[in-house]
Amino acid sequence: MSYTASALVPVSLEGNILVIRMHRPEKRNALNVEMYGAMAQALQQANGDPQVRVAVIAGEPDVFSAGNDIMDFIGNPPSDENHPVMQFLFALTNFEKPLIAAVNGMAVGIGTTLLLHCDLAYASEDARFHLPFVNLGLCPEAASSLLLPMRAGSHRAAEAILLGQPFDAATALAWGIVNRLTAPGKAEEAAMEAAARIAQQAPAAIRAARQLLREPLRLPVQDTLRREAAAFVGRLSSPEAAEAFQAFMQRRAPDFSQFS
Repeated sequence: MSYTASALVPVSLEGNILVIRMHRPEKRNALNVEMYGAMAQALQQANGDPQVRVAVIAGEPDVFSAGNDIMDFIGNPPSDENHPVMQFLFALTNFEKPLIAAVNGMAVGIGTTLLLHCDLAYASEDARFHLPFVNLGLCPEAASSLLLPMRAGSHRAAEAILLGQPFDAATALAWGIVNRLTAPGKAEEAAMEAAARIAQQAPAAIRAARQLLREPLRLPVQDTLRREAAAFVGRLSSPEAAEAFQAFMQRRAPDFSQFS
């Protein structure tokens, strides 16, 4: 099966391992609509490709993803489930094969929350994570309001989301967001080693095991995706978000003192 080529999301099949790479280095891999659509399509195609036994999502050697491209997101908000953003999120929840992430450098917003949908995630010791939703006048996405408390506990999830402060790789490991830390720059190597081991296992048994692990949460996750998306779109047009985005463009701290 051939995969649609995208300069921003090159896809390669290495044996039985599908590698989906975010490649927009000049924007620190900030995701735009084109990238969401390309990643969604790759995952959807891989579901029906018998050669693919496992998929790996990776970024650049020095950055995983800076999160959403805010200006692109404002101009193309997710209006329904056919929007590329929603197609990608549902492709994550409907993926039937093991999914592994390799995190080098920063992982902001969706760069962190997509890890919650992966079966395995490896991060370099110098990786940094950030969920800056409230900093931007927004709310959680990618079902993180459900999945992060389940992984990290409600108090830790509140700390990450309500304070909106970056946290380090050791914290991500302790909170269950990633499985293991590697030496700097070696996360992708660890992810590919794990993918190779999975690819050597009985494929039907792997799919059955993964389904048993994931199926109890599939519908709750999809319901949360829909509720978060509706809230997120509402927040995008809010005065608080307008102040946050203006402050971002002006390179200053936002002033939320006028809001109640």
